[in-house]
Amino acid sequence: MGFSAIDYVVLVAYLAGITIFGVMFRKSQRTVKDYFVGAKNTHWIIISLSIVATETSTITLIGVPAIAYANYAKPELGGNFTYLQVVLGYIIARVVIALIFIPAYFRGDLLTSYELLKQRFGPHTKNFAASLFLCMRAIGEGIRIFSASLVLAAVIGASLPNLPYLWLWSIIIVGLLTLIYTFEGGIAAVIWTDLIQLIIYVGGSLLAAYMLLRLVPGGWPAIASTAGAAGKFQLFSFKLDFTVPFTFWAGLLGGTFLTMASHGTDQLLVQRLLTCRNKRDSQKAIILSGFVVLFQFALFLMIGTMLFSYYQTGATKPVLESNDQVFPFFIVRELPHGISGLVIAAIFAAAMSNLSGSLNSLSSSTVIDFYKPLVNPNASDDYLLRLSRWFTVGWGVILILIAIVSKTFTKSVLNTALTIASLPYGAMLGAFLLGVLTKRANQRGVMTGMAVALAVMLYIWLRTPLAWTWYVLTGTIICSSVGYVVSLIAAPTTSATETNS
Repeated sequence: MGFSAIDYVVLVAYLAGITIFGVMFRKSQRTVKDYFVGAKNTHWIIISLSIVATETSTITLIGVPAIAYANYAKPELGGNFTYLQVVLGYIIARVVIALIFIPAYFRGDLLTSYELLKQRFGPHTKNFAASLFLCMRAIGEGIRIFSASLVLAAVIGASLPNLPYLWLWSIIIVGLLTLIYTFEGGIAAVIWTDLIQLIIYVGGSLLAAYMLLRLVPGGWPAIASTAGAAGKFQLFSFKLDFTVPFTFWAGLLGGTFLTMASHGTDQLLVQRLLTCRNKRDSQKAIILSGFVVLFQFALFLMIGTMLFSYYQTGATKPVLESNDQVFPFFIVRELPHGISGLVIAAIFAAAMSNLSGSLNSLSSSTVIDFYKPLVNPNASDDYLLRLSRWFTVGWGVILILIAIVSKTFTKSVLNTALTIASLPYGAMLGAFLLGVLTKRANQRGVMTGMAVALAVMLYIWLRTPLAWTWYVLTGTIICSSVGYVVSLIAAPTTSATETNS
């Protein structure tokens, strides 16, 4: 059918509306604490849904259906529901975070997760971990912005096929609009726009699934028959192969450690937990988010399976550069006018939700972890608030540039983003576990463990076929064991209390 004027109106109305809505929160930002953790008066259910929206990017919305849609020689690589094995680990990790990490975060009035490492080990460990976060989050988010450009390129290209540099213009549009409301509204704007965006992209995905049921001759029975014959409903694989990502063991262990790192140490998501009223609300928010994510991933995998069945019925198969384009192609070509615009708006909702959270967390870590303690310890709160907004702008420009560069090396957006995130996560999680679970670990040992873990993980990534789902577990074991042993045999470093006195 193509993208019509009605679809463009729906899409533009969404982009303008969500930007204006986010800017309205500027009046609530009176201090730098307001800008980064808010007034701590938001209900935990809202924050839980914000957590889900923040970890859901365009990569999730187009990459997960692509996994189920694809055909692989090994079912452990995808082409079915085996990805849900990783999501089981996501849920287990949230329980661990609620029991171990959240109580530690609420013992002090923290603004970033890395201040916990400063309290336990000293400023050098905090600076090391925060630097890893800034680098990893910037690269990963740049790839996520690029994934959104694939969608807009498919949309505009359907009606204006000869317009050059469609992907570039889409990166700039998404980046600038999200930057505007994040700059103005801070964390409050991020949380409430997250809620709206989650409703839109889940609703849009459900609408796409409903349309697929109507488009496939024979409806659900035909879809189930075709998908079942192709093995699309396989959920578990108990094969012990460390080179494939979606086995039961990789999902349960790898998914658990990945989420312990992403939700327990990464400022992007820990920042949400710190906006809760108290420890109890934070624990409820993180655990509920796990079950919402399970529903969400099951929905996206089902859409991919339904797309596979649809294109087996004689519908014109898309010519794709990668499977990541199959869902956007279907939306633009097959959905009725108006509905197509709404679902595309839903995909942009996921992109803007993730980007806004990243911008605010990158700015918070830059100001709280680096600028204030290292450059200007006596800076006034008004000055830090103004500076925080401009650091948000600076990071926005950097992320847009990274997104542009991503076009040259990104093949599967989902695997690329998760691989990059997983490389430093093990070192970060190992440091936090040493800080929370041990008393004898010290700064020298922890920093040695982090450095060794990073070096080994880079070697594993470049030289071995180990699947990315094992990266965080491997890095955590290396960092924890090396860090603890070095702490025992090395002379004690200056304690955090002495360092900060």
